[in-house]
Amino acid sequence: MGLWHVIYEDWQVECCGTPFSVGDEVSWPLLLEDADRVFGGGWHDQLSKVCGPVEDVGGVRVVREETGLTAALGVDPDEDEDRRPLPGERIRSVGLLSVERHGARWPEAGGRVRAVQVLTQAYRETAPGSRTWEPVAGERRLRLVERCPKRFTEGPREQGRQWRESGVLVTLDVPGTDSWLSHALREARGIPHQGAAPGTETEGLPAPELALLLEKLSTTTTPPKHRDRPRRRHG
Repeated sequence: MGLWHVIYEDWQVECCGTPFSVGDEVSWPLLLEDADRVFGGGWHDQLSKVCGPVEDVGGVRVVREETGLTAALGVDPDEDEDRRPLPGERIRSVGLLSVERHGARWPEAGGRVRAVQVLTQAYRETAPGSRTWEPVAGERRLRLVERCPKRFTEGPREQGRQWRESGVLVTLDVPGTDSWLSHALREARGIPHQGAAPGTETEGLPAPELALLLEKLSTTTTPPKHRDRPRRRHG
């Protein structure tokens, strides 16, 4: 089983989401997005790498990750042309996985929820007195909880800034897959990578201990040595 960070945005949960808790089995349509377009960018630990062939499923381009995960490929609305890989091509791409329940349909990824963290994002006015807001890149907090809330709260607006609960970061354990996060957890537990089967990283760990360890592996602050690392897109 492979561990994957998945963003479930507040409006998706409040509109069409079903409440879930740590330990629940879920099935979600996942979208691989450009990390710079999600809440202003500035992500690090939450990134996922997918490698595999691209397919067309009912007009949606999906990647069948070589270890088993299926996710649709996001479109950049600011680009004049569709730059996504064509069906039949293979890609290696890094981005953020998110739940997408609106629009087209494609195969869902099913697994067990191993951890839930409420994502609180900083916002600022686009201009003084504009009354329009934009996320501040890299300014966010994560709070470990047992259950995903159905409604999310906002903080007070002060000097053109505001903190808002903007969704949850879920750690999803998907059977038959492997991931960067699973690799990091094996390393944190001192499990040799050579010969280690996917899933050994969670064996013998009680659910509370696993959730706390996963919390440490999903910080919101980018390590200094990675601050200038380029974000890799489809290629």
